[in-house]
Amino acid sequence: MFVLVNLKAYPCDPVGVASAAADVADDAGARVAVAPQAAHLERVAATGVETWAQHVDPVEPGSHTGSTLAEAVAEAGATGTLLNHSERRRRLADIDGGLRAAERAGLETVVCANNPRQVGAATALEPDMVAVEPPELIGTGTPVSQADPEVVEDAVDAAAAVGSVPVLCGAGISTGEDLAAARELGSEGVLLASGVAKAEDPEAALRDLVSGI
Repeated sequence: MFVLVNLKAYPCDPVGVASAAADVADDAGARVAVAPQAAHLERVAATGVETWAQHVDPVEPGSHTGSTLAEAVAEAGATGTLLNHSERRRRLADIDGGLRAAERAGLETVVCANNPRQVGAATALEPDMVAVEPPELIGTGTPVSQADPEVVEDAVDAAAAVGSVPVLCGAGISTGEDLAAARELGSEGVLLASGVAKAEDPEAALRDLVSGI
């Protein structure tokens, strides 16, 4: 199971969370990654934790003011990137361009989708993974695996009908029970944010999470 913690723009200590994640990953023998804001990538990567960018743009090096360049996040220490998160939705052509940019820079990819139908479309673009996250459940603390387990099962089926891309489960994930439930529904990992980034004790939250592996 893959655990990807998106820190979004929460006012947390990215290095503290990353250090905790690195320790938990080592102790549990689990794959745990952290996706901080772009400005914090280098400091997070320096902790030794697997580091992901929250987004890259479908651009090549050149005159693109304000863009997040795939090569730049790779140079800062990122080994992967999210694309098309519900809070940063993109057109299909831009998702495809982002995937090509990530591939050019040697970055692993997770494309986010709102529902099983979108999971099927995302799988056709050949990312490394897809994540199903119903927007209405993001940040609620109510896991999709509990609120609407068929969404996860249908997303796994939709991906399998197109290719062999692993499906992650997101939205409301915060505990080891949530992770275990996601696995039982066919998910190969989880994508979460507030359950760790807003926790009073991020390390304790992470240890509880990986107890479900």
